[in-house]
Amino acid sequence: MRTYVAVDLGATSGRVIAGRVESGRLVTEETGRFPNVPVSAPGPGGRATLHWDVLRLWAGVQDGLAAAARRFGPVTSVGIDGWAVDHGLLDADGALLGNPVHYRDARTEGAPGRLFERLSPERHHALTGVQVQPFNTVFQLVAAAGTAQLAAARRALLVPDLLASWLTGEQVAELTNASTTGLLDVTTRAWSAEVTDAASAITGVDVRALLPRLVPPGSVIGALRPEAADALGLAGANVVAVGSHDTASAVAAVPVAGRDAAWISSGTWSLVGLELDAPVLTEASRAANFTNELGVHGTVRFLRNVPGLWLLEQALATWAGQGRPQDLEALLGQAAAVPGLRCVVDVDDPVLAAPGDVPARVADLARSTGKPVPLEPAEVVRVLLDSLALAHARAVRQAAELAGRDVAVVHLVGGGSRNTLLCRLTADATGLPVEAGPAEGTATGNLLVQAAAAGDVGDDLAAMRAVVRASTPVRRYEPSGDRAAWERAEKNLRG
Repeated sequence: MRTYVAVDLGATSGRVIAGRVESGRLVTEETGRFPNVPVSAPGPGGRATLHWDVLRLWAGVQDGLAAAARRFGPVTSVGIDGWAVDHGLLDADGALLGNPVHYRDARTEGAPGRLFERLSPERHHALTGVQVQPFNTVFQLVAAAGTAQLAAARRALLVPDLLASWLTGEQVAELTNASTTGLLDVTTRAWSAEVTDAASAITGVDVRALLPRLVPPGSVIGALRPEAADALGLAGANVVAVGSHDTASAVAAVPVAGRDAAWISSGTWSLVGLELDAPVLTEASRAANFTNELGVHGTVRFLRNVPGLWLLEQALATWAGQGRPQDLEALLGQAAAVPGLRCVVDVDDPVLAAPGDVPARVADLARSTGKPVPLEPAEVVRVLLDSLALAHARAVRQAAELAGRDVAVVHLVGGGSRNTLLCRLTADATGLPVEAGPAEGTATGNLLVQAAAAGDVGDDLAAMRAVVRASTPVRRYEPSGDRAAWERAEKNLRG
């Protein structure tokens, strides 16, 4: 029986999960979990720069892989997924030139405008299909113009591809993650010469030369380097390109049965959208800041990024730092008893974007709009989850309108599927049933792409999703409550 291992890197933690396909079901076991804690260090000009501690992540990955090998014996393959856009720069010897910069670092402020002086936002969207986020890879490269690090760089690798290169020695860019960079032509599925030329003119470096060859999910990147295979007990294992953007893997594991479904991958961010056959490159899509990212088996993920449960995590961290730590399960129970929709805030408000005291910022937003100010933790949590559910509903509605699709059900996967209150509120806000699960959707999709590559699962999404439905209990939440109240909350929020 073949064993596959998924490395799943999130913005706050990483995990290593081993899986096997047994009698049409995916059976999994976690073999490693480790924190992902950003670090701040002086950068160019002495400005504090926020980084990912990629070497600590690498240590956690190796420990989890070695544990999987000890627990399950021979491993067929390893797949790595993680968050998008952030990357490591390598020199001519292949050495990492420094820890990847965190997408929440402020260095990219103003970078989109610099690119758009040479390539209009309309043209950029027509080529790449991506929404404008200041931290998109292309804007990070623009922001690095003039630095010694960028001048010395000979390769840029997205974080999952960087770790894959350390395992195999091969430098590639997996397609689903490459589509988030703002450098890929979403129609031709190749690096865009027009975008890379514009970025090169700004940075003074050959941006196209930094970008490696593209590989689709399901392809073998390479065998483990002998020394890595020996050290980890993974002799004979390959590294397989999965949907290395974590949302691509999560969406591959959404147990949809038809084309009338929307999905929400709920974690640090809520990625809300539809699975399509072709990108939506209209001006209306660009104006609504929707993005077209590539998915597994030639699909397109048409979605909008919504700030997700990171807001709740920041609130919990704030209260812990104030000496009043909260038990999350108890707090969610208390929040469920708080009257709903007394106060909602715009989760996209820039005030909420940076790490820090989210409860105080929510209170300030409430005061500024004349809404009741949440004071107790349960009140703050209810405001955050009401507001997040409202943002979910707005994104589902917009996606359906922009793509010309009808939506009859919403699938919610990822860590948020464990949050009963969020699932129930999302059903109420959308007026649609919500089917929640799997919670480890990203790792599930990662493992199933590997299993399909080895022939344990049929090589199409329908076959993969049949395994998900057989393996994972899904909980259904029917909409209830006052629809008019949600419509009034939306109207009041938008003025």
